[in-house]
Amino acid sequence: MKGWKEKGTIGRVKRREGMTAYLFSTPAIILLIMFIAVPVVIAICYSLMDYNTLRPEAQSFIGISNYINLMNDSEFWNAFKNTVYFTVIVVPLQCGLALALALLVSKKTRGVSIFRIAFFAPTVTSMVVIAILWQIILNSSSAQGWFNAILTNLGFEAIPFLTSKATAMNSIIMMSAWQGAGYQMMIFLAGIQGISNDLYEAADMDGANVIQKFRYITMPGLKNVSKYVVLITSIQAMRLFTQPYIMTQGGPQDSTKTLVYYIYNEAFRSRKFGYACAAAVIYFVIIVILSLALKKLLKSD
Repeated sequence: MKGWKEKGTIGRVKRREGMTAYLFSTPAIILLIMFIAVPVVIAICYSLMDYNTLRPEAQSFIGISNYINLMNDSEFWNAFKNTVYFTVIVVPLQCGLALALALLVSKKTRGVSIFRIAFFAPTVTSMVVIAILWQIILNSSSAQGWFNAILTNLGFEAIPFLTSKATAMNSIIMMSAWQGAGYQMMIFLAGIQGISNDLYEAADMDGANVIQKFRYITMPGLKNVSKYVVLITSIQAMRLFTQPYIMTQGGPQDSTKTLVYYIYNEAFRSRKFGYACAAAVIYFVIIVILSLALKKLLKSD
């Protein structure tokens, strides 16, 4: 009898804990359904329709025609190519810069907190403000662009940073890596501070140099942190919109038009809301596949 009572008590406690867990998770589940699941379902429904926001009464069901048209849309594939190019270049650049900054500010020296604030400040500053500032800095005119003014004063020719197809996207990549590195720097810094100093002291006793300590202690200690940073940076890179919208308006010659910018144009400028929803659904699928692929790839290491 005593054993049965104990099992019954344990069962009630587990049920009570389970109910408590469900109770606390309910608000998050409701928000998840409201702001992710419901919009996705609505977007899928609209993607199967010919829906123009200027003529809402003329909407009609057209099946997968929007998806078929997207597959044959060179502008869509160009936006996809630009997004992939930006992601492939900016992720290692930004993560590498963030790690270097984290190593720099991890030293316990006087005034290091000032540098931490300075490196982190661009992250908490509005991207719109930063984009406008960099648009001024990279202006092609030597009379208005700060960077080109310095170059011309030194005897060099002005560089068309934002007006040339060859340099526009690379200029946005440079600015984006600078702006976002502060956030990843703080994550790397937390990881570095979590590595035991005993390991470094033992390495010093064995005569290890700085490179050896970085290779055999720091990097293994940051393995899980690095995976997380690469994952979130990749997802953020795929969402590129504000920089080309403010700095280049997708030009020159659509060289900086990304998937998000393309969806925005189709929905709010061309007014082809159903077509834009089809592009958004494909974009959502790409993000999910990228996240799962990266998670599996990084988990296998």
